[in-house]
Amino acid sequence: MTSNAFGGGLNRRLFLGSGAGALALSLSGCATTDTNKNEPPGVFVLVHGAWHGGWCWRDVRKLLEAQGHKVYTPTLTGLGERAHLLSSEVSLQTHIKDVVGLIEAEELQGITLVGHSYGGMVITGVADALKDRIDNVVYLDAALPQNGDTMLSQGPERSESELAAIEESLRALAPDGVAMAVPPVTIFGIDASASDQIDWLERRLTPHPLRTWFDRIDLRSDVISAHSGLYIVCTGPAMQNTSFGFHAERLRSRSNWRVVELDTGHDAMVSAPQALTFLLLTVV
Repeated sequence: MTSNAFGGGLNRRLFLGSGAGALALSLSGCATTDTNKNEPPGVFVLVHGAWHGGWCWRDVRKLLEAQGHKVYTPTLTGLGERAHLLSSEVSLQTHIKDVVGLIEAEELQGITLVGHSYGGMVITGVADALKDRIDNVVYLDAALPQNGDTMLSQGPERSESELAAIEESLRALAPDGVAMAVPPVTIFGIDASASDQIDWLERRLTPHPLRTWFDRIDLRSDVISAHSGLYIVCTGPAMQNTSFGFHAERLRSRSNWRVVELDTGHDAMVSAPQALTFLLLTVV
């Protein structure tokens, strides 16, 4: 039920999988880049999706930092270690301001901005607000809204009755009208045999502010045209009844965007951190 609510140039299929193997060699090969003292480090801002927190980027952050890059993993208001701030007032704009505030406070420039799942809504608003500070935008199995979209309406066109049914299912997850309860971890595509990953997610996931999925995004420009970037769609397994495949196909004809398929589940930063890190390094 919950999954129903999720509402270029060189285009490649890159099936990297979740194992270390040859991929680990590729990552270690990238270490030569940080021996060039004239090469400035990249700046990554990684934005999590619904029910998650900045904690979910733990392994990717370590790998990027090992390459000499600066990495920021903010937790959005009302989630993770900021769950005590959860209220009916937490909105999509609140979450956009969370990330804008971080970037401005840290005086960041030349950013590779990454958003996972619902985080795609957030980074779209951030990229629109801080266009000159963003070098690249990366959508990881993520929402990619146009002006006026909500988390429910972004993606392929749906009828009013379909949207109403999705909204009803979401509100059923939030009987208090404030936050959607954490769904079963299996929805995030974690292999059933990966008990350590499952246990970690079950301990850390927190209810997600309901309002953020119904708020419309207000954009001043076409973010896809204004930025170059990468769209990563997770295919192993693909999350069903989502907009992610739709967005990937929409971007394939864009000369300033790459589309890559990653053979792991929706929570790629948990199930395939090395493969994901490799792709992020290709952007820098």
